[in-house]
Amino acid sequence: MMRTTKGFRAETRRKLKAGLREKFKPEPFLRQFEPGEKVVIDPYPLSQKGMPWPKFKGMVGEVQEKRGRAYVVKIKVGGKEKYIISRPEHLRRL
Repeated sequence: MMRTTKGFRAETRRKLKAGLREKFKPEPFLRQFEPGEKVVIDPYPLSQKGMPWPKFKGMVGEVQEKRGRAYVVKIKVGGKEKYIISRPEHLRRL
């Protein structure tokens, strides 16, 4: 019997699907956020670089700092705080 894969994009057929007529645009890559700003984690399927783990899709967090081209976002999962490092194309203002 085969073992199931536990890779980064496993079981994400619908989560990481681009729209039917969605085209590559530069605007998501040029977004800028300030520390303290609320954002939604929304993975952009046309770019894999700096993508957060797909299980965090739809979660709301607060931008803590900018780290290189990416941002550190604090989210709450259960009773714990987690810090997600993600590039701007995978974040959306609330």
